[in-house]
Amino acid sequence: MAEKKKKRVLILGAAGRDFHNFNVFFRDNPEYEVVAFTATQIPDIEGRLYPPELAGELYPNGIPIWSEDDLEKIIKEHDIDIVVFAYSDVSHEHVMHLASRAHSAGADFWLLGPKSTMLKSSKPVVAVTAVRTGCGKSQTSRKVAQLLQEMGYKVVAIRHPMPYGDLRKQVVQRFATFEDLDKYECTIEEREEYEPYIERGMVVYAGVDYEKILREAEKEADIILWDGGNNDFPFYEPDLWIVVTDPHRPGHELKYHPGETNFRAADVIIINKIDTANRDDIQKVRESIEKVNPNATVIEAASPIFVDNPELIKGKRVLVVEDGPTLTHGGMKYGAGYVAAKKFGAKEIIDPRPYAVGSIVETYKKYPHLDVILPAMGYGKKQIKELEETINRADADVVIMGTPVDLRRFMNLNKPAVRVRYELEEIGQPKLKDILENWVKNCEKLKKE
Repeated sequence: MAEKKKKRVLILGAAGRDFHNFNVFFRDNPEYEVVAFTATQIPDIEGRLYPPELAGELYPNGIPIWSEDDLEKIIKEHDIDIVVFAYSDVSHEHVMHLASRAHSAGADFWLLGPKSTMLKSSKPVVAVTAVRTGCGKSQTSRKVAQLLQEMGYKVVAIRHPMPYGDLRKQVVQRFATFEDLDKYECTIEEREEYEPYIERGMVVYAGVDYEKILREAEKEADIILWDGGNNDFPFYEPDLWIVVTDPHRPGHELKYHPGETNFRAADVIIINKIDTANRDDIQKVRESIEKVNPNATVIEAASPIFVDNPELIKGKRVLVVEDGPTLTHGGMKYGAGYVAAKKFGAKEIIDPRPYAVGSIVETYKKYPHLDVILPAMGYGKKQIKELEETINRADADVVIMGTPVDLRRFMNLNKPAVRVRYELEEIGQPKLKDILENWVKNCEKLKKE
């Protein structure tokens, strides 16, 4: 009897969900042969190799990572049977354009869902995800962690992957000190997510192999906190699923993938930024909730900003540096730094574009909606240096750091800088504390301890 031909697979990714889907669904599955990954969204992540140490016994030479731009060519030249879409924070239209490209070249188009990709934990899991990048997921995760700690539980955070360096060194990463950030040569995007936990004395895990990461985290945690990336759904099966929405982008909760998945599956939906959003836009989000997830508990919240040394802003010409992903594929025109500049009386917010160098110039070309803010791009040592040079060349009196990371830890800035922080504050009832206390009381996994 002839041996059954393996289905040839191409996984479309951005160095995160793609690797996870491979690890849990394809790696040891003899029915499929993953020919390659493709990459997009993040600069300079194609041209690498998913190493054999991670790819498993079926892939002794590892798996190449190519550019998504060549999709049709790859499908035809390598006889691809199935194209698997595996990244996040893109419009439904974008996903279907890719599906059409795959179909026109002859391949099937797959989206792997939670049942095929979520891992089960022996410890309770609280997941915090969002409908778009930049909704306020990070401050929500911090608030959840703080509340559970105050209840006496050891909380360990696990962050959605951002493995943009040497994948062999990033299988399981544990961050407990600022030195760990240097040890793993973290990008700015990674530092933005890990530093706030470290500042609070918490441990955060990340990396590439999320089965191994989970088993390590379980050894030191009472509760696992899944801190999602972009608007992806969790890698772990959540016992409580909290999803953050943004009324500054009403309707996006039903227009972006896989944010709509989060929105429909949520136990708790937070409508953030209600202090700065239009009342009609808040109502639009509420109507979406009523339409597709009426049983979710709804919390309204604000994310007020706090600035160290706000007096340095008043009357000054300022350069605003914001969280990178929120502004790039998140699509926002400004963030907390811009709000702080306006609130504390900056004389002028300067245009950074004339001072941009290297890849920062290319970022502005790729995202033309950006004008008076500088995204904190830093996906490698070279780009971090280019960001530093851009900041230092800028004709400004003060740098406002709206990114969650303190750039001064790893950059030599030639002008004063102030740091903007933002925390989640619920407005009215219910409060996150009440929801978490009730969940803890009824959580079967915690009762068994």
